Amino acid sequence: MNRSKKEGEKPENPDDPEDDVSLDPLKIQRCPECGSTRLMRDYESAEVVCMDCGYVIASKIADRGPEWRAFDDEQKAKRARVGAPITYTIHDKGLSTMIDWHDKDVYGKSLSPRQKAQVYRLRKWQRRIRVSDATERNLAFALSEITKIANNLSLPKSILETASVIYRKAVKERLIRGRSIQGVTAAAIYLACRQCGLARTLEEIAQASNVSKKEVGRSYRFLIRELNYSIPPLKPSQYITKFSNQLTMQGKVEEIAHKILAAARELKLTSGRGPTGIAAAASYIASVLTGERKTQREIAEIAQVTEVTIRNRYKELVERLTFEMSL
Repeated sequence: MNRSKKEGEKPENPDDPEDDVSLDPLKIQRCPECGSTRLMRDYESAEVVCMDCGYVIASKIADRGPEWRAFDDEQKAKRARVGAPITYTIHDKGLSTMIDWHDKDVYGKSLSPRQKAQVYRLRKWQRRIRVSDATERNLAFALSEITKIANNLSLPKSILETASVIYRKAVKERLIRGRSIQGVTAAAIYLACRQCGLARTLEEIAQASNVSKKEVGRSYRFLIRELNYSIPPLKPSQYITKFSNQLTMQGKVEEIAHKILAAARELKLTSGRGPTGIAAAASYIASVLTGERKTQREIAEIAQVTEVTIRNRYKELVERLTFEMSL
């Protein structure tokens, strides 16, 4: 059986297009000696061998399979080992290790005093070197703030991941210097909500983050400008589901409100109006039509608009859409 040349040397035929990838075991498709495509990857000998001429094309290949064997699905499920998925909500993406405070070994036995002192020193230095520089400290604190705001608003994990990526981009572009971390994190949350089409107002973000609405808006416009994001305006229909859930109204009310908004959009009654005011007025009309009446004050408190705004939008919709309502 012929043996190949040492790894790193070029094959004899430089004109063969397959020679450029002949050293990569995963990309080998043809034997450089005879041109055959009948190759065998022998993981026991760690070699790639041509089955026609016996030429050893590559040696010392890595076995990418597990180090254990399973003979049925149950054993395979038990022996499979996977770690936690990579997440952008932790400054090190969740790839670091943690030494717990149980002071017990792998068998559950308590450690001796000498071992406890050693583990204490290891734990202390592991905690210190996990956050190495000022950028890591900034990122660790900011991502914890983003998680806190997302938990206060009961936001889904996708919004949390998107906001973390936005903040990481801001740190990479060095946009955080001179600005408060709380303001930028709140703006990242609001930007993630707008990007994912989730209806959340600046007032809600500011209230959950203990930052003024003015500061959140300023940081949001700054991120939009510097990171070149193109955010579409919110549609009134995105607020209908939110208002229906908070007012505990039936699904029929939500369906009618969506139909009212669709008709208003065709008549161009939504252009130039705030989406929350139009959505609140449509929800009020739908609640009256279905008999599940809610007062304008209740809807105004949920939508965070004034009763006058709901009354004006309501009058416009009723006059142009010609509803027959019994008040």
